Amino acid sequence: MQHTVSHYIPEASVPKVLQLLEHDNLSILVKKERKTRHGDYRKLPNGKHQITINGSLNKYRFLITLIHEIAHLEAFKTYGRFIKPHGIEWKRTFQHLMLPFINPEVFPKALLPVLAKHFINPKASSDTDVQLALALKQFDAANNKTFIFEVPLHQTFKTHNNRVFKKGAKRRTRHECVEVKTGKIYLFNANAEVDIIND
Repeated sequence: MQHTVSHYIPEASVPKVLQLLEHDNLSILVKKERKTRHGDYRKLPNGKHQITINGSLNKYRFLITLIHEIAHLEAFKTYGRFIKPHGIEWKRTFQHLMLPFINPEVFPKALLPVLAKHFINPKASSDTDVQLALALKQFDAANNKTFIFEVPLHQTFKTHNNRVFKKGAKRRTRHECVEVKTGKIYLFNANAEVDIIND
């Protein structure tokens, strides 16, 4: 399975990634797209380690997600199981593992400054870094989706599960949106992807 991962990541990153994957008891599963997460890591009851990643990710996002999940395994091995999932131990591990990949052989030059900035203090999800999410989106397969921050005020839109909302005011980093059916207010990340409803 490890070698299958090679099809999903930039060619220049393959040798280093395969070195990182030379762990006993580690399996990588490529999954169909899940809307709520790009990947996850878990230690299984039998002591083995499993990483799952969405196969729909572009190769740069796939690589970042894979290293993110490997960092969970490495931090767990180094610091023990009582650390916070995205605490300082994980951040340091993620930075250390990612550093060899942040170069123009692996990533397009336009992405490098954005990645460098992100990895000063990596977040639990690359999606919460609006600049990085935008920079990575340009390498996605074409779709007709729009980021929330691009949706005009009071415009109605549909989420992936077909719920209809109307966009409201911005609150610091997130946007208030009212669900049309219930009148309830929800907060959306600026780079959540939605379908605009044209009246």
